[in-house]
Amino acid sequence: MPKLRVLSGDEVVRILHSFGFAPVSRRGSHIKLQRKLPNGSRQSLTVPLHREMDRGTLLAIYRQALRFIPEDELRSRFYID
Repeated sequence: MPKLRVLSGDEVVRILHSFGFAPVSRRGSHIKLQRKLPNGSRQSLTVPLHREMDRGTLLAIYRQALRFIPEDELRSRFYID
């Protein structure tokens, strides 16, 4: 069974950046990422910039990202096979 990786907030931001998400604002230790689609709609995710994210937080971000990114592209970056 695959295991969730241990990732920092910066690493998650880099992963999401590779899918076209860019920082639009920051408040305290949280950064808001957005990407604009060709039809003009926007997709947003918020990531806490912690050194090591709790597994529950990381899993929640992963599930939210699945709304916008296909699982086969995202899974290998969040899980160890």
